[in-house]
Amino acid sequence: MNIIKKVTVKKIVTDDSKAQLSEEYQLKIFKLEQECEQLKFEQKKLEQRSASKKADIAVKFKKEITNRKDHIKWYTYKLEQLEILPIGSEMNDGEVEALITIEEGMNWDNLTEEKSIIVKDGIITKIT
Repeated sequence: MNIIKKVTVKKIVTDDSKAQLSEEYQLKIFKLEQECEQLKFEQKKLEQRSASKKADIAVKFKKEITNRKDHIKWYTYKLEQLEILPIGSEMNDGEVEALITIEEGMNWDNLTEEKSIIVKDGIITKIT
């Protein structure tokens, strides 16, 4: 019988992976800032068209802009934490599902203990 089990993926932090993540976070921040500017522009455009619904439009756009600004804060925080993170440390990079074959007589406790895949610069270095 086969079962599906979640397996944690961990990355080992290297100079290359740190630089790549930093670039990724900065790009996301940049895109979110662009979206905020675009939303402000769209808000002004809509407010000029329908002056009677100005308050409703402002509320909706403010919510969207605030949502994006919260994401910007989150990525800024992640950038700060990335700078602190020492080279060689492990960081979680999500989960994948693994197909495991089970048979009668197998030790269930061994099957249920947490498994992980360790990746360094895109290469799997260890499977536990």
